[in-house]
Amino acid sequence: MVKLSVVGTGYLGATHAAAMSSLGFTVVGVDVDQSKIDLLRQGKVPFFEPGLEELLKTEVDSGRLTFTTDFSELADCDVHFICVGTPQKKDSLAADLTYVDASVAAVAPHAKAGSLIVGKSTVPVGTANRLATMLQELNPSVELAWNPEFLREGFAVEDTLRPNRLVVGVTSERAEEILKEVYAPLLANQVPWIKADLPTAELVKVAANSFLATKISFINAMAEICEAAGGDVTVLAQAIGHDPRIGSRFLQAGIGFGGGCLPKDIRAFMARSEELGARQSLEFLREIDSINLRARQRMIDLVRSDLGLDLKSKKIAVLGAAFKPDSDDVRDSPALDIASQISAAGAHVSVHDPKAIEPARRRFPHLLYSSAIDECVAEADVILHLTEWKMYREIDPSEMKTKVRQAIIIDGRNALDREKWVAAGWKFRALGRS
Repeated sequence: MVKLSVVGTGYLGATHAAAMSSLGFTVVGVDVDQSKIDLLRQGKVPFFEPGLEELLKTEVDSGRLTFTTDFSELADCDVHFICVGTPQKKDSLAADLTYVDASVAAVAPHAKAGSLIVGKSTVPVGTANRLATMLQELNPSVELAWNPEFLREGFAVEDTLRPNRLVVGVTSERAEEILKEVYAPLLANQVPWIKADLPTAELVKVAANSFLATKISFINAMAEICEAAGGDVTVLAQAIGHDPRIGSRFLQAGIGFGGGCLPKDIRAFMARSEELGARQSLEFLREIDSINLRARQRMIDLVRSDLGLDLKSKKIAVLGAAFKPDSDDVRDSPALDIASQISAAGAHVSVHDPKAIEPARRRFPHLLYSSAIDECVAEADVILHLTEWKMYREIDPSEMKTKVRQAIIIDGRNALDREKWVAAGWKFRALGRS
């Protein structure tokens, strides 16, 4: 059986390493961050992802999965997966490829002849061809392929072990055969296999994310129209979602998308299209990004419409800090962006989240955080529901009413039972609903 390495042990890398080990492969995870490696060696992960820590510990204990900071320990590996981050550059919309370039440069001198370097990181189209050229100079006996990831936070283990498709960008039949051997346990379950060239494989991930971002922003644009016309976006979404050409998924209007993928991926896609001389083809993504950010401001406008323009001395309770439920990821979190803007306006803002308080505190130390919902909402003038955790949907509105100063709730995710809250005497507001 082939031996694998995984370069980069963040969210993608740690998940991929543990999952591939669970399929019976010997896997070596490598990272330059010694503290992260020390934690992983103990079977612990520095972030929250359902089911991952249990799987990781099982695989570490089995001896199949090991971690190191020494790239020379990858010398006997047959396939090297590049799983490092590609964040947005600080001074532009483009992706920062520093970690990808450094990873290939670090692996190449130690990679044995005939081995395969496989990129999983999300990169601008053209990156793989450039890296293949670089690899020819560093170690011409090694081949490059691209195998984009499609993980959903909160479902990462499931998406790795039971993906809805496997896309591989290859330049030879041998590279494809190696990857088919690696993914044989998944292919045995009839997972669709899509062979592509390198540019197409790179484009698949950003195209998919751009489509999802477009769908989310579309329904948020419809929410704006519903507010202006007196309609109900939830009923509108239900009606158009029954059309099989459209589908109901990602048609839940609210404060928009965030996280470490969609925002930076569509911006990097726009930047790359301009570099390719095809800016006009993705010009619509600028409006998609704008609609998404505008939804956050509309939430603040609703707060002011209830409490007045001057928010000083007002207490705002925010339920949710993570950009989505079942995750502690607060990167580009709409919830925290809204909370921070309201705090800057002078309001007393208290934030609750079952998993993301510490990551949120590191990024927004000026906000106040509560470990209990009752503490968060005590004497609040308004409650903002900004991350659709199951525990928030299960709140008893009647009991909650006894905790607050004013019974006003604004559902930023259109996920709460409006009739139940209204029946309990609450003023219920939501984006796209009269």
